[in-house]
Amino acid sequence: MRLFLLLHVLVAVLFAGKPLKEKVFVVERESQSVAVIQDGLTRRHMKDMHNMNHGIIKFDGKDAYLISRDGYVVKFDPLSEKKEAEYKTSKSAIGFVIGKNYIAVANYDDKSVDILTRDLKPIDKIKTGSKNVGIKIYKDYLIFAQMDNDKVTVLKDENGGKATPKFKKFKEFNVGKMPFDAMIENNTYIVGFFLTKGFGVIDLNKMTYKLIKVTAQGNKPVLKVPHFGFWSLSKDKTFIPAVGDNKVMVYDKKFNFIKNIDMKGLPVFTSLSPDKKYIAVTFSGKDFPSIQIVDTKSLKIIKTFTFPGKVLHVRWSNLDPQLYVSVNDANQVSVIDTTNWELERDIFQVEHPSGIFIYESKDIR
Repeated sequence: MRLFLLLHVLVAVLFAGKPLKEKVFVVERESQSVAVIQDGLTRRHMKDMHNMNHGIIKFDGKDAYLISRDGYVVKFDPLSEKKEAEYKTSKSAIGFVIGKNYIAVANYDDKSVDILTRDLKPIDKIKTGSKNVGIKIYKDYLIFAQMDNDKVTVLKDENGGKATPKFKKFKEFNVGKMPFDAMIENNTYIVGFFLTKGFGVIDLNKMTYKLIKVTAQGNKPVLKVPHFGFWSLSKDKTFIPAVGDNKVMVYDKKFNFIKNIDMKGLPVFTSLSPDKKYIAVTFSGKDFPSIQIVDTKSLKIIKTFTFPGKVLHVRWSNLDPQLYVSVNDANQVSVIDTTNWELERDIFQVEHPSGIFIYESKDIR
C-alpha cells in the first residue's frame, strides 16, 4: 500500500512538472480535411471531415468537436486525432456550443436547433422556422438568434444542468433586422445585424434588451460577414468591426462610444492578444491579403502586414509570442513574432487554410 501511494505521488509530481504544449489544427477549406501543425511543421492531415468551407473546431477538456458546413458534427480525440463519433444535424449548420451534458447546434437549412449528447446521440430538435445563428450558453440558458424572424430566443434547461437537458422556451426578444452573429461575455449577449445600423445587448440576468446605435457610416458592399466571436473585449474597451465601413468601432464596457479607428479596408475579424495589449484586424475585398495590428491603449495602428493571398483567419498563441495567419491562396500558415512584429516563418503543406484552432495539453508529445 505504501509503495502504491509512493508511486502515485511520484507520477503526480512528474505530471505536474510537464509543460503545456500546443497543437495547431487548421481547417483545409477545399479538401474536407484538417492539417495538424506541431513544433512549427505540418505533421499530419485528418481526412474525410466533410465540407470544410465553414469548418469550426472547439475543445473541452480532452474532447474535441468539429462542425462542417454540410451539417455534420464530428467528435474526435485531439491527442490521437481519431474520430470517435459523428452525426448529421441538417444540410447546413453554422455554429455550435459545448455544454456540460450536451452539444447544441444552430442549423441553417432545416431551420432548427439540435440538442445532442456529448457522444452525439440526438436528444431534441427544436424547430424555429428560421436560419439560426449566434448560439451561446449562459448558466442554464441556451441563447441563439433567428436570422429570418428578427428574434433572439432564450431557452432554459428545466433539469438545471444536472442530467440530460430538457430545454423549454423561456423568453424571446424582438431585435434588429437580420441578426447574423453574436457573442457573449459574462451575462451580456451581444448580437449584430445586417440591416439595422446598430447592435443589440441583452442582460441575461435582468432579461432586458437595448439597441446600441453605431456611429460608423457607410454602405459599402460586405464581401465577407464579420463574425462577432472575433469582436475583441479588453479590460476596459470593446472593439467591433464595422459592417460595410473601413473602421473598427471602439466602445467602453458600458457601450458608450469612444472613437472609430480608420482602417485600410473593410474589417472582418478583430482578434485580441492574450495580454489584451493588441488586436489583429483582418479584411475583405481588395485588402483580403492584409492584417493590421492596433495598440489597444493608444488606439493607433502600429504595424501592417501584407501576404501573398487572402487572409481568412488569425489566432494568437497563449504559450508563445506568436500570431498564426492562414493565407488561403498561398497554401501556407504564416507566423508573426509578436515581440518585434516581424514575420518569423511560413508553414507549408497546408491546402487552402482557413480557421486556426489551438489545443493546449500537457499530454501532447
